[in-house]
Amino acid sequence: MSEVIDNLNRVSERITAIEARLREMNPAPTGSETAFSSMVQSAGKRTPPLQNPALSPLINKAAAAYGLAPELLSAVVQAESGGNPEAVSPAGAQGLMQLMPGTAAGLGVSNPFDPEQNVMGGAQYLRMQLDRFGGDTRKALAAYNAGPAAVQRYQGVPPFAETQAYVNRVLSLAGMDE
Repeated sequence: MSEVIDNLNRVSERITAIEARLREMNPAPTGSETAFSSMVQSAGKRTPPLQNPALSPLINKAAAAYGLAPELLSAVVQAESGGNPEAVSPAGAQGLMQLMPGTAAGLGVSNPFDPEQNVMGGAQYLRMQLDRFGGDTRKALAAYNAGPAAVQRYQGVPPFAETQAYVNRVLSLAGMDE
């Protein structure tokens, strides 16, 4: 298991480095018309819970298997994919919990578009981040979004607007905001 965790950490660190280089090469456009600006503006607003009731048993099963609050897991699904099992991000993250292919493979997820595999893998990865960061939900969510290396480097939630908005949005959706 420690070898899998080490591999996942190396993959996550590499992904973080690549994303940082991509941001440097391709800075996001400015202005309120950008999708990112919209996300930041809506970060503090609650959105309705997932509308797909078929996901609830799966989320509950994964939450129980990994000792997570179902509301937190549901909020991650909502923030990551809006409940779309076929979602693919511009960076290549896939499925309900937007697993990167390398991360998915390291978690034993052979089909990231299979809702059960994806949610179970994402729940396992979130549990790993919670364990890694001493149960600190903010740090674990930041690691889920920006990678554990970034959280370690900044000794907390990194100063990336996208990651800060993501953490706040997930906590708000889960009803865990302060």
